[in-house]
Amino acid sequence: MASHSNDDFERLRKIHRVLVMHYVEGLSQAEIAKRTGLSHPTVNRLVKEGHERGYVQISVRSPLQSLFALEEQLSAAGALKEAIVTPTVSDQEEVNLTTVGRAAAEFLLSNLRDGDTICVSGGRGVDAVIQALAPNRAYDVTVVPATGGIQGEYFTDVNHLAAQLAHKLQGKAFQIHAPVFAASREERDVLLSLQSVREVLARARDAAIAVTGIGSVLADRSTYLSLRATGSGAESELARLDAAGELVAHLLDRRGRLCDYPLNERVIGLTLDELKAIPLAIGVCAGARKAAPAASVLRGGFLDVLATDEATGNAITDVLKDETHGN
Repeated sequence: MASHSNDDFERLRKIHRVLVMHYVEGLSQAEIAKRTGLSHPTVNRLVKEGHERGYVQISVRSPLQSLFALEEQLSAAGALKEAIVTPTVSDQEEVNLTTVGRAAAEFLLSNLRDGDTICVSGGRGVDAVIQALAPNRAYDVTVVPATGGIQGEYFTDVNHLAAQLAHKLQGKAFQIHAPVFAASREERDVLLSLQSVREVLARARDAAIAVTGIGSVLADRSTYLSLRATGSGAESELARLDAAGELVAHLLDRRGRLCDYPLNERVIGLTLDELKAIPLAIGVCAGARKAAPAASVLRGGFLDVLATDEATGNAITDVLKDETHGN
């Protein structure tokens, strides 16, 4: 044991006493000064010295600690500005998506400013965010589609969602009068040359915030498969391409790269590079079937924020670990 002079011992005793009163008993430095008769500057110096000597170790324990740790893992894996992970409250994907949508809606409102343009994709994830929104004031914002629309999918169609979001925020919305997929590359070029389409997508490129779902491509409930004419053998073709997920109607492989797939050349909407250039791109997903797609999107680095639930987040990290070991 190290020996100390009486002066050292007295100083260390004072440091210990002050630290206990401040961090354990919860007294302010002014209260400590009054109780001990020391001056406020002296108390401040003793606290500072206690830190410098390594006498103070602060730990935070929370029932949500596992969620915060998972957020850090996902943020590191996808080079995200932030991950938002909510508790998994049900075995039903829709219930968890509602919870995720609520958290994403709060995040959106905390980052939204008057004058912003928001671009949105279609899908259930974006719908969950919009349904959860409860703004306490009107926002002078513009909402635009990030892709073409979908016939027959009214409640998850991008035009409907853009209008609903603008209504919730008391802003204005633009509609896109084009399908999400053109029949050919030539038709795509024609549609993109139309002034009405060109202007909407120009607004989308200049958006401050993007809100997008993350699509599965091989599951039974794949939205991507429902968006296009699915011929015989389509699923096996996607498997051959190592397809993993969909983002703003673009098909991605497990490594987050665009698949060499004809439909990718016929998308009416933002390119993935254009999505990546938007200052705040928020992705929303929940459910085991979204783990592989979300892992693909993270590998591609297309998002700034991912909102998901704990079970899905853990499944995403498992996919990323398996793929890393597989490489």
